[in-house]
Amino acid sequence: MARRGADPLVLLLEAPVPEALPDLLAADGVLFDLDGVLTPTAEVHMRAWKVVFDDVFAKWSIEPPYTDADYFDYVDGKKRYDGVASLMRSRNVEIPWGAVDDTPDADTICGIGNRKNDAFAASLRSEGIAPFPGSLALIERLSASGIPLGVVSSSKNAEEVLAAAGIRSFFRIVVDGVVAENDGLASKPAPDMFRAGAVALGVDPARSVAVEDATSGAASAAAAGFATVVGVDRGTGADALRAAGATVVVDDLSAFAPDSEEIA
Repeated sequence: MARRGADPLVLLLEAPVPEALPDLLAADGVLFDLDGVLTPTAEVHMRAWKVVFDDVFAKWSIEPPYTDADYFDYVDGKKRYDGVASLMRSRNVEIPWGAVDDTPDADTICGIGNRKNDAFAASLRSEGIAPFPGSLALIERLSASGIPLGVVSSSKNAEEVLAAAGIRSFFRIVVDGVVAENDGLASKPAPDMFRAGAVALGVDPARSVAVEDATSGAASAAAAGFATVVGVDRGTGADALRAAGATVVVDDLSAFAPDSEEIA
C-alpha cells in the first residue's frame, strides 16, 4: 500500500524492478522439463505419490507423516526409484532396492515406485491432460521461429504424456526416464540427462536454454553447462530455484509469450 503523502518519484524508485528475461529466440535450442513446466502432470504425480506414501507410512508406522514438502524436497524431478529411495532415507528407513519388474505390492524401492506408476497411469487415463496455455503459446512461438526444442524429463511416462497433451510433434528429441535407464544416465540433479539432451538435440548448452520447475532439474541443467536456466515457480519457491542454479524465475511461461493467457 502506498504511503499517504509519499513523493511519487520516491515510490517509483522503491518499486521492484522486473526481472530481465533472456531472449529465447536467440538460443541455439531450448530443452524443457515436462511435469510442471509443459503440463500440469506434476499435480497428478503429487496426488499419486501421496496415495502411495500415505499407505506405506501407515503400514510401517513411519513418522513424521508424508507431506507435500517431502515431494519437493525428495521426489520432484528425480527418476522414480531414486525419489522413493531419497524419501525413505529421509525417514531412516532402509528397504531392498528390488528389480524394475517387481510387482506393485512388493515391499521394495522398485515395488513402491511401480505402485505409484500404476496410480499415475490410471489418473492420466481417466482425467486426460492438457498443456499449460502459456507453455503451449511459447513452444508454438519458438517452433515457428525454427528454434530446436527438446524434452528432458525423469518420468518414464513422458512420451505418453506428450502424446496425450497433443504436443509431441513440437519436440525433436525426448530424453526421459526410459532413455536414462537404458543409457545408464544418473538422475537429476546430476548433469547427465540435460547433457544427453543437448547432445541429442545437437546444441551447445552454453548457447542454449533449459527450463525447469524443480530444484533438482535446475541444478542438473546448471551442472550440464547451460548458461541460461529458466525456473518456473509452480510451488518450489523462487529462492530455492535460484539457489539450485536458475538464472531467472517466472511464475508461468506466458511471461515469454506476452500475447498468451496466464494460468489462473
